[in-house]
Amino acid sequence: MKPKVLVLTGYGINCEEETAYCFEQKGGQAEIVHVNDLIDGHKKLDNYQIMAVPGGFSYGDDTGSGNAMANRIKNNLGDKFLKFAQQDKLMIGICNGFQILTNLGVVPALNQEYGKRQAVLMHNKTARYECRWVHLKNTSQKCIWTRGINIIHLPIAHGEGNFYTEPETLAEMKKGDQIAFKYVNADGSIADGIFPINPNGALEDIAGITDPTGRILGMMPHPERFNCFTNENGWELTKEMLLRSGGKLPVEGAGMKVFENAVGYFG
Repeated sequence: MKPKVLVLTGYGINCEEETAYCFEQKGGQAEIVHVNDLIDGHKKLDNYQIMAVPGGFSYGDDTGSGNAMANRIKNNLGDKFLKFAQQDKLMIGICNGFQILTNLGVVPALNQEYGKRQAVLMHNKTARYECRWVHLKNTSQKCIWTRGINIIHLPIAHGEGNFYTEPETLAEMKKGDQIAFKYVNADGSIADGIFPINPNGALEDIAGITDPTGRILGMMPHPERFNCFTNENGWELTKEMLLRSGGKLPVEGAGMKVFENAVGYFG
């Protein structure tokens, strides 16, 4: 049976279509659900195995990225949302979704303290919106979403992706294998905070984190935007190199692996 995927939308989220498409392509049964339909009970969290909080600009980022949507969820769905997060289900927050999950305290959720905010995504150190492609390295053996990924090339588009947490929290995250992705050079060597390899100044080049179970992933780059080979910048050159060497042209983009891992968890 296909796992049912809830793709959240409403109030400025704008990547729901791409996100649902990726889950569908990898065998999930995706449904785009407005947050108000959850609040009024028309749709119920218990009916889904996977929840995705996509990117966008919820509430225009007017009170800080992801803050207003996090408050709407917390004030109206708080207990139900935290219950979902602590069950044997999966959850992903991408870009604005990562900001929302961080504000809600479901990542990193050290010591199983779900609902307590322990990290923050601050304004980019460049003090401007950054839209570019970056390389990421999977740095977690625990995270379900990142299995089978080593280096992955993905796009970013955000103004507040500068990850920060207190030193003691960072130490506990490292100890618990909760750092899922780091910004790196194309060869996998560390970015060491250097722009634009690290596009936002994130602490220790952190691009994505997971909860203590590895079931919940928050990440700034957009895997759903690299769902097809021709989505990638520079694909024309890659195509020519493959053709001239007798290689086979891929169809899917590398970002699809993230969604494949999630659907496969229930396979």
